[in-house]
Amino acid sequence: MRNKKIKVAVGFATGRKTFKKILRCYVENWQDCGLFERSDLEINVIVAYDTKYKNTQSNNFTRISKDLRKLIHNFYFIGEEEVTSIKEKLILEEVLKYSEVEDILGKGYSSLRNTILYKALDEKMDYLLFFDDDEFPISVLKNKNNSIFWSGQNALSAHLSNILNSDITFGYHCGYISPIPKIDFNQDLNENDFALFIKAISNDIVNWESIKATMEDDGVSYAQDFMKKELKVKEVKESNKSKFISGSNLCINLTRPERTMPFFNPPGARGEDTFLGTYLSDRKVLKIPVYAFHDGFDKYNHILDGVVPTKLLAIEVQDKKVVDRFYNACIGWIRYKPLFVYITNYDNYEETILEIKENLTLTIPKICNYFNDNRFKNIMRELKKYDKKVKEHYDHYLNAKTSWLLIIDYILKQKEEDNGV
Repeated sequence: MRNKKIKVAVGFATGRKTFKKILRCYVENWQDCGLFERSDLEINVIVAYDTKYKNTQSNNFTRISKDLRKLIHNFYFIGEEEVTSIKEKLILEEVLKYSEVEDILGKGYSSLRNTILYKALDEKMDYLLFFDDDEFPISVLKNKNNSIFWSGQNALSAHLSNILNSDITFGYHCGYISPIPKIDFNQDLNENDFALFIKAISNDIVNWESIKATMEDDGVSYAQDFMKKELKVKEVKESNKSKFISGSNLCINLTRPERTMPFFNPPGARGEDTFLGTYLSDRKVLKIPVYAFHDGFDKYNHILDGVVPTKLLAIEVQDKKVVDRFYNACIGWIRYKPLFVYITNYDNYEETILEIKENLTLTIPKICNYFNDNRFKNIMRELKKYDKKVKEHYDHYLNAKTSWLLIIDYILKQKEEDNGV
C-alpha cells in the first residue's frame, strides 16, 4: 500500500493586479527547490480575491498560464460568488445562523483568510501555508561594508519540516516590514515624542528599540545570516495573553482540524494575526529560520523579473505614498487597539485607554506638523469610536471562535460520513 501523499495548500488573500507575477515567482521557487519532483507531495493553490480593493477583474486572478497549471495539482479560486455560496451552504445545513456566518466570513481581510482556511479544510488538505501578495521568497542581508546580497528561500520545505508536531509555524520577514518611515528628529518632533506616539497606537509586542533600529537603517529590515546559526527554531511562549505570530510566511496544521482557530479583526481594522494569536494559549507555535522579503511600499516589483537592486532605498517622509501608508497603518492600528487591550488587560482597560488618549493629545499635533498632514487628527476620533464599541467588538470576537468551532464540528462529521463511520 502506497504512503498517503502530503496535501499542501498555499493560500493567497489578494486584490493586487501584480498577483499573477507573485504566483509565478513562488511556483518557480518551488520548482527550483525540487518540490515538484517529490512523489509524496501534492501542492495546491487557493486564491481568495477582492476585486474592489484595487478595481480589478476576476480574470486578473483566475486566468493562470498553462505552464503553471501543469505544475500545480489544483487551483481553487474564491471570489464574491464563491463566498456567498459557502455562506449559503453553512446556513442551509443549519451549521450557523446568518449573523454567525458574518463573524467568520463577512467583510474584511480576516474573512478572506477564513474562506481560504475553510476551503483548505473542506478539500481535506493537511497543511495550509499563507503568503502575502507583496512578499517574495528571498532574503536580503547587509555586511559590515554596507553591501547587500540576496539569498533564495525554501519556505515551503522549511514549514513542512517543522509543522508535523506543531499547530502553527511562521517565519521571519525582511525588507520593508514596518510602515514607519525614517524620521529626522528635530525640536518640533523629538525621539521621545515619537516613541510615545508609536507606543500609544501600536500593540504591546512592538518594541521601540527595534523600530528605532529599523528607522536608523533607512526603514529597511535586513535578514540575519542564519547560515551562521544565529537563528534557530524556537517555540513561541505566551506573553500578555497572546502568542505573537505573523499573518504570512505562516503555516497552519490542518491534520487536527479541532485545533485550528479563525482569524478576526474589528470592522475596518487589521490585526487579524494579532487576534488569532490571542486564541493560541494551548497551541504549539514555532518560529522557524526562513525569510520572506516584504515589499510594503511596492517599490521592487522588478525583483519579479529577476532584477535585484544593489541598494535598498530609504523610506523618506517626502514621498506621499510613504506618508499615506504610514497614516493608513496608524488608523488600522488604533482601530484594533481598544479590543486588544480589552482582551489582554481587561482589569486596567479604562486606565490604559485614558493614558493612550492623553499621550495622543500630546503627540498628534506634533505628528500633524511634522508630516504637514492634518489627517492624523483622525486617529483620536477613531480611538474614541472604537473605544465606545469595544464591548460589541468583543462579543463578535467571542462569537467568531464559537462559530468556528461549529464549522469544525460540521467538517469533522462530514469526514466521518465520507469514511463510512
